[in-house]
Amino acid sequence: MRMTAPRPVFDANASAGGKDLGPLPEWDLTDLYPAPDAPELKRDLDWLEDACRSFATDYEGKLDSLDAKGFLDAIHRHEKIEGIAGRIMSFAGLRYYQMTVDPERAKFLSDMQEKITVYTTPLVFFTLELNRLEDDFFDSRYAENADLARYKPAIRRIRAMKPYQLSDEMEKFLHDLGVVGDAWERLFDETIAGLTFTIDGEEQNIESTLNHLTDQDRSKREAAARELARVFAANIKTFARVHNTQTKEKEVMDRWRGMPTAQTGRHLSNDVEPEVVEALRNAVVAAYPRLSHRYYELKRKWLGVDRMQVWDRNAPLPMETDRIVKWPEARGMVMDAYTAFDPRMGEIATPFFDKGWIDAAVKPGKAPGAFAHPTVTDAHPYVLLNYLGKPRDVMTLAHELGHGVHQVLAADQGEMLASTPLTLAETASVFGEMLTFRKMLENAKDQKERKVLLAGKVEDMINTVVRQIAFYDFECKLHEARRGGELTPDDINALWMSVQAESLGESFDFMEGYETFWAYIPHFVHSPFYVYAYAFGDGLVNALYAAYEEQPEGFQDKYFDMLKAGGSKHHKELLAPFGLDATDPAFWDKGLSMIEGFIDELEAMED
Repeated sequence: MRMTAPRPVFDANASAGGKDLGPLPEWDLTDLYPAPDAPELKRDLDWLEDACRSFATDYEGKLDSLDAKGFLDAIHRHEKIEGIAGRIMSFAGLRYYQMTVDPERAKFLSDMQEKITVYTTPLVFFTLELNRLEDDFFDSRYAENADLARYKPAIRRIRAMKPYQLSDEMEKFLHDLGVVGDAWERLFDETIAGLTFTIDGEEQNIESTLNHLTDQDRSKREAAARELARVFAANIKTFARVHNTQTKEKEVMDRWRGMPTAQTGRHLSNDVEPEVVEALRNAVVAAYPRLSHRYYELKRKWLGVDRMQVWDRNAPLPMETDRIVKWPEARGMVMDAYTAFDPRMGEIATPFFDKGWIDAAVKPGKAPGAFAHPTVTDAHPYVLLNYLGKPRDVMTLAHELGHGVHQVLAADQGEMLASTPLTLAETASVFGEMLTFRKMLENAKDQKERKVLLAGKVEDMINTVVRQIAFYDFECKLHEARRGGELTPDDINALWMSVQAESLGESFDFMEGYETFWAYIPHFVHSPFYVYAYAFGDGLVNALYAAYEEQPEGFQDKYFDMLKAGGSKHHKELLAPFGLDATDPAFWDKGLSMIEGFIDELEAMED
């Protein structure tokens, strides 16, 4: 076990705009620790050092001699260690993402990471010994103790790594070496947060600059795109070095472990079969002409241009207003949608707004994008936004709040079972978006507003499904190419462009400089191959929502049971109550058909 800082799951399409937004909430991190120098933090660090040492003394080399109760006691002690270490790293990581350019916060995060890496090194034996035990050891003890049997899914996932496990000494070495990889991630974060872009003579950060890509004024969109390209090009050697180093580190790890592909580790951690991901990927790529190509041709006509440029991809529609949604209204829209689905959902979401669980404002040095971090099961999640009032920001709020609700519900499972594989972690977030969208569509005043809402949803779905699968293909090509040697910036640029034209379609031209836009996507650095989880979640939610519309009776209880399960069930078991099966190749076509249906409706409005 190596505890790390919260991984920011940034929405690379998050938009921003406007200023007078009402009172925006900020995090209150005192629920974790009162301050970096708080005695409670020192107490927990001291406890953690001793607890890890005594755990190793009591159990190393002895797991095979434990009876069911003894084995359960060991798991409970390990969970408590996970909880304390996770609390410390959550506090350090969240403080850092509030102000990534603050040297004190960066140092504090690094110091905590190094301490916890050293403290937890004695625990490396635990999973290694678990994987050396025979199946009948577990079967006999599960039969003896129902409380122990509850942990069977978590132990199954640990034992999935058995074929790729190295020697105890090598595993401890890799555990200690992990802080080096974390340093490259921080270099990426600090570089991105420190970039400045000049638009109309005004210096701006990346979040505000990306926002201009959704401006009504086409000249401003173009200016922002060209300025992004200029700054990325000026820093491209740094970004290429980070990607070369991270992908090489992964290649070395995978080679030593004997993993057949660069994607294998992600599939194992997601508890999903490679053939299911391949079926998803193939279904989406085959649907490019029916989804993105068709939609962007429609949008080209709406915008009245001969060719779409990259700065037109997220452009508002001509009939769309530059409407700013103030924070209280955004809260009301999302909460109304959540509560209308089930009052329990609204109750769970309320403390996020009232108790300092959301940090919403754009601030200099703050991490861009958005994420929801679950912290630990005896605390609560925290949501980071960069809210500046665009309608898409409301959807980002709905998305991240969905994660938060899911994390609250799953917390009762405990540290070892609460964490949900990424593929299922996107379920509640995308479902939250869908609820909010459907509520807004229901309240549309006229056909024009309905068209704007539908087009916005289609764009979000294309960004979630088509764009993320194109990202996945880029990563597959990147990691495969890196196995052949160092990649120049031009090499990486070429890989990026090879997936962009295919996914966006014939309507687009690509400006000089767009080939560098891979540089700012944090998923590639923080969480290789994470991105297909977005498409998985969107397809799954579309199928779930169709099931809800077909048979609403009792759906809410089944949905809450699914979220409460956390990581205690495989996706096949979780979806069975809804009559859904992600291993069925036709499953993904069902999800994609919802997007097609929305595009059909938009095309019909043209007649």
